[in-house]
Amino acid sequence: MLQVRNQARGPKASVRRPSFRSGRLARSGLLVLAGGAALMLGTEATGQKRSLEMLDQLEPGSWELREHGTGGSAGDICIRSGRQLIQLRHPGLNCKSVTVEDSPTEVVVQYMCAGQGYGRTRIRRETNALVQIDSQGIVNGQPFAYAGEGRRAGACR
Repeated sequence: MLQVRNQARGPKASVRRPSFRSGRLARSGLLVLAGGAALMLGTEATGQKRSLEMLDQLEPGSWELREHGTGGSAGDICIRSGRQLIQLRHPGLNCKSVTVEDSPTEVVVQYMCAGQGYGRTRIRRETNALVQIDSQGIVNGQPFAYAGEGRRAGACR
C-alpha cells in the first residue's frame, strides 16, 4: 500500500490508499473465480443429473390437460418433451427461464418472454404419464392462472 502524507494536517497525518496494481489483480482474480463458478454451474459433468431431468422422463405424445374446477373441460396438446408444459400460455416463444426447484418429482420454473409476458410454473410428476400443473403469470398484458392435471392420452394425431 502507498502512504501519502497530508500536508494540510502536518507531517504525522497520513492516508493509506490501495495500490492500483493490487486492486487490479484482486479484481482479475475475482473475475476468474466468478467465471469458473459460472462455467461449473452451466455445464454438465459426467455423472451429474441434468437440469429438469424429470420433465425429460415424461412420455411424449398427446396429453389431455384438464383444468381443476372447470367441470371436466379438457384440452389436448401434442408434446415431444415435457419441457413444453412449462410455457402452456407462451407456447413456442423463446423465453429466458430460471429453475427455482428441480427434484425427481417436482420442478418449478420462472420464465420471461420479451414483450410477451412471463410465468411461473410448478409441475409435479405422479407417473411418467400423469402430472399436476400449476402456472400463473402475464400473457399479452393480461394475468392468467392455471391449475390442472396433464394425462398422456396416446400418440399424437
